[in-house]
Formats: sequence, structure tokens, C-alpha cells
Amino acid sequence: MIEAIIIELQLRKQEYTGQTVETIYFGGGTPSLLSNEELQLILGAVDTHYDVIVDPEITLEANPDDLSVTRIKALAQTPINRLSIGIQSFFDEDLKLMNRAHNSEEARKCLKEATKHFENITVDLIYGIPGMSKERWIQNIEEALSYNISHISSYALTVEPKTALASFIQKGIVDNVNDDEAQEHFHLLIDRLDEAGFIHYEISNFGKEGFFSKNNTAYWQGKSYLGIGPSAHSFDGHNRGWNIRNNTRYIKTINDGMLPMEIEHLSVTDKYNEYIMTGLRTIWGVSLNKVEKDFGKSYKDYVLLQAQPLINEHLLYIDDDKLLVTKKGKFLSDGIASDLFKLNLE
Repeated sequence: MIEAIIIELQLRKQEYTGQTVETIYFGGGTPSLLSNEELQLILGAVDTHYDVIVDPEITLEANPDDLSVTRIKALAQTPINRLSIGIQSFFDEDLKLMNRAHNSEEARKCLKEATKHFENITVDLIYGIPGMSKERWIQNIEEALSYNISHISSYALTVEPKTALASFIQKGIVDNVNDDEAQEHFHLLIDRLDEAGFIHYEISNFGKEGFFSKNNTAYWQGKSYLGIGPSAHSFDGHNRGWNIRNNTRYIKTINDGMLPMEIEHLSVTDKYNEYIMTGLRTIWGVSLNKVEKDFGKSYKDYVLLQAQPLINEHLLYIDDDKLLVTKKGKFLSDGIASDLFKLNLE
């Protein structure tokens, strides 16, 4: 698999001609299982075939059960300079309900050690968990803050079909997700992290000054990116591509000198809809000038027309020619964005 990833990096270098690599993200699956030598092989291939800035943001995604004290110390010896840790909750009952592999003690031990070696750490927290009281959610936030981390990503629990949680809910063993409780948790999070000096720069992301995720920010701002490996997605500004999921087929195709990728060409309307979706989720909002410049005056007229009822409901507002979501509208941002979408008639 490592060899195939390195070959894919070589095969696709022409796609990034004239561009510089600013961020590298090891995510999806269990990249923390890679040895230091394997990480160095992949990073070496990136350096060989691409123009990389002097100090790129290099993130590794991991769960607490993968990050032993020994592993954290070893990772600190690599070019990895940012950890994304899937804490989810500091309560065992929540972790069991979500079928997580780690327990709360592993989460605490992992963070205690990680903060000794890495300045740039983000943790994931889940709210809206059935049975989670307001007090328990506040405890989760406070415990995360006690480690003096610089970034928090937080998401409402979604119940995936064919999971143990979905089965428990269907049988009445566990209550279903309550949207009102989730919204209350979300607003408690916003207020507490604001007090703690975090900037709510994207609906699910909070960072201290200088610690926004450069990788995710590039995605939200519509920059191009390469996704390497099985299931990885890519975007070049006009087309979206994704690699096949099957590991064996991925390796065979790469070894045959071909790319295991499907490509979708995005129409003007597709790009407009994506810009609306990502722009409304961030503090940078949707630039009305950009809408007119990139998509045409008819799109600007359309978005203003569709936005007016939402402005009247105090869910959206316009500031300095940018369309932004109000605090009241943040929890509903995806639904608000869909009201501004245009049907693809191209």
C-alpha cells in the first residue's frame, strides 16, 4: 500500500504543476498505525515530486487508543506538527453508546502526553448524544479546555443506518437524537469557547488565533487539493475526482501505471452551490462580488432574491457585500444554504 501511494504521488505530480503544497493531511482509516519510516517514505515522495513550502502544516488524524505514550513520543520525532485526536467524549457511557474503541482514561492519558510534545492539537467532541445532559456537555467542554489545546472541532451526533446505535434507537433501548437538545449544546459550546478565546471560524470548528486548520480552510475556500490512496477525493477547481475504495484493486491499478479514479466535471451551477454551502459555514461568508465575478450577474440576483426571506427572519445578514449567517442561523446553516441553491439545468 505504501509503495502504491508513492507511485500515485509520482503519477499525479503534473496535476499540481505551478502550485505549492502548503498542507499535508494523513486522515481517514488509521494513519496512526504507520511507522515513522513509512511516514517518512510518503513525505519524502511529496518533497521529491512537489513544490512544498518551507514549513507546511502536516496533520495526523488518530484516536486515543492508537496514541500510546511511546507512539506520541515517536511521532514527535517526525515532521508531523499537528495532531487531530478523536476524543468525542470524556464519559465512558457516551463512548460505549457510540461504539468507540477507546475509553475515557485513554483519552485523558493521550492528551496529557500529546500536549507535552505538540503545540498544535485539535480534538473532536460530539454533542447531542442521547441522554447527555447540559451539565455533562459543559463538563466535556471544560475538560477539553483544561489541556490548553488550540483547536476544537465539534459535531452533532448523526445516527448512521445499520449501526448498533441505530438498532438501539429502533428497539427503544436508547432515545433518538433530540434536535432541540443538540441546538442547546451547540450554543453552549459557542458561548464557552468564545469566552476561552477561540474564534468560531467555521460552523463545526473553533481555533485560537493562528491555529485555524490550514488544510480545512483551503477546502472551504475552494482551493485545489490532491487526495492520495483508496477512497481519497480530489478537486482541481473544475473537476472532482475520487479513487476506488477497494485496496486490492487500488494497488493493482496503480501498479499497472493507471489511476484508479472516477472524475466528475462540475458545471457553473455545481460550483455556485458548493461555494454557497462552504461559504455560509465560515466567518468569511459568501462574497456577493465573487458570485457575480465567477458565476454571472444572474446568480448574484438569484442569491439576493432567495436570501431576502432569510434576512427578514434574522437567519442571514449582509455586511460589507458579504452574505453571512447570524448566530441564530448557525445551527441551521446547511438548511439555509439549500434554500439558496440553484437547480442544475446545464
